[in-house]
Amino acid sequence: MNLQHEDDGKKGAFFIKDEAKRLAEMTYVWAGANKIIIDHTEVDDSLRGQGAGKSLVMEAVNFARAEKIKILPLCPYAKSVFDKTEEIRDVLS
Repeated sequence: MNLQHEDDGKKGAFFIKDEAKRLAEMTYVWAGANKIIIDHTEVDDSLRGQGAGKSLVMEAVNFARAEKIKILPLCPYAKSVFDKTEEIRDVLS
């Protein structure tokens, strides 16, 4: 899976796409200079069961650690990943 990231300073997304469209996407908004709020995760049926959603969350965790920021997961899916994965809770807001 080729994970990509875009950020315009106000909002951003981690996503997986093929030539035509995004197959999976997790969006966030900035809340100040050192926190992002994950607000939505969506995975195309063609990727279901392959860990695409969790990969997006993990990429956000890596981003947060690298940038020394925190994450507030308002998206139910992202929150469930944090609830189930203790080793990533260091970036929780």
